[in-house]
Parts: sequence; C-alpha cells; structure tokens
Amino acid sequence: MGRAVARDHDDKRRAILKAAARVFARDGFARASMSGIAAECGISKANLYHYHTGKDGLLFDLLDAHLSDLRDRFAAVDLTGPDPLRALLTDLLLAYEGRDDEHRIQTEAMTLVTPAQAAILRGYQREMVARLSGALAAQAPHLDRGALRDATMSVFGMVNWFYLWSPGADRAARIAYAGTVADIATGGVGAIGA
Repeated sequence: MGRAVARDHDDKRRAILKAAARVFARDGFARASMSGIAAECGISKANLYHYHTGKDGLLFDLLDAHLSDLRDRFAAVDLTGPDPLRALLTDLLLAYEGRDDEHRIQTEAMTLVTPAQAAILRGYQREMVARLSGALAAQAPHLDRGALRDATMSVFGMVNWFYLWSPGADRAARIAYAGTVADIATGGVGAIGA
C-alpha cells in the first residue's frame, strides 16, 4: 500500500520550490546541492527526496510552477477596461513581486532542462508573448508582424529586468513602473506621465 499524501503536501512543496529558487539564484545551479536545498528548507535530505527525485527534476518543477502560474495570471487579466496594456503590465509586475530568485534563474536554467522540458516552458512564454502582442496590436494596428514582435519583446525586456534595478520594489513602485512602460509603449518617452 502506498504512502498517504500529507495534508500539507502542497504547502511543503511550494516552500521547497521557494527555497530551491533561493539556493539556485544565490549559488548557481552547478554549485547547488540537494543537501544545501534541504538545509535551506529546514528539512532532511531524505524528506527532500520524498518530494523531488533530484536537482534536475527540482529545477524543472520550479520553473514549471513559476512560468505556468505567470501564464495563468496573465491569461486571466481582464482586457475590457480602458487601458488593457497597462492592466497586463501591472498584473505582470505584481506577479513578479517576491519572485526575483525564480526570475533570475529562469534565463540560466532554460539551457539546463531537457529539450522536452524546455519546450513546455517555452510554450508558457509563447502564450504570454502572444497575449502581450495582442494588446500592443490593439494599440497600434498599423504595425507589421516584425515591428509588432520587436515592440512586444522590447516591452517584455523593460518589464523583465525591472527586478535588477529596483530590488525589493513595493506594490506602488511596481504599479507606477507598469504605467511608465505602458506610456512608453503607446506614446514614446514624451508620453510618460502625460
């Protein structure tokens, strides 16, 4: 008979993923160890292996949880309001709050997962790109496909690196910055705060 799943299994799993993100971001994936992750979690290495079979699987689980959650949030943003682009960017920056470690390791880690796993993770990213691209296309329907792609990736670039120059930014700072990026994307630098 199999072992029953503990009532707090999902909470423990989330805590392990958060601790693993801290360790991977701080130490780098190559130097990180399951022992170090277990210590960061305050659990035994054996208990950690109850949740994850190894460091590679843990990395994928971390990225899968992070990116699928972002994708789900992004997909749920109501775009019927007066400024759908601002709504998308605000939600994304708020979703990133407290996830600097996950965000930091995402770039490095995409080359460390298997090709099949990378395809899953890139699928989440493509869905988010398509959603933002649609919001930008609604703002600027004259853009051809190449220009729309460039604009979309530029906006993501402005948003995705925010954590580097504004570590620990609070909710108000994130909302304000989302507005700045929306203003730049729709009206250029001259539109900021107009």
